[in-house]
Amino acid sequence: MSQGVSFIQMNQPAGPGAPGGGNTGDDGTDFDLSTQTRVRTKKPSLYRVLLLNDDYTPMEFVVHILERFFNRSREQATRIMLHVHQKGVGLCGVYTFEVAETKVAQVLDLAKRHEHPLQCVMEKDD
Repeated sequence: MSQGVSFIQMNQPAGPGAPGGGNTGDDGTDFDLSTQTRVRTKKPSLYRVLLLNDDYTPMEFVVHILERFFNRSREQATRIMLHVHQKGVGLCGVYTFEVAETKVAQVLDLAKRHEHPLQCVMEKDD
């Protein structure tokens, strides 16, 4: 999406007796009433990718998921996995919509292929 901003351009005459050519104010200032539009791009929304705890998925599998799909070191992945285990949910990363959607699909696909009930979700970041 883009938003346009319009503005009025003011031109001063070149000197005494310069042709007006446009609308002229009381002080002799020449106003050009043409408008220009500036396009501003909006930053994309970000989404948090979250892992949800369950009682069946092995901890080592969760660590593997975090290393493989979220580029976490073994230490970082272990820390996140323990947080998921203790708190019920853990943040894997924050991404644009398409990237977050892809990562969720990758996690769910691998968990399904290994017959683990691991759940991964995304939610809009505020």
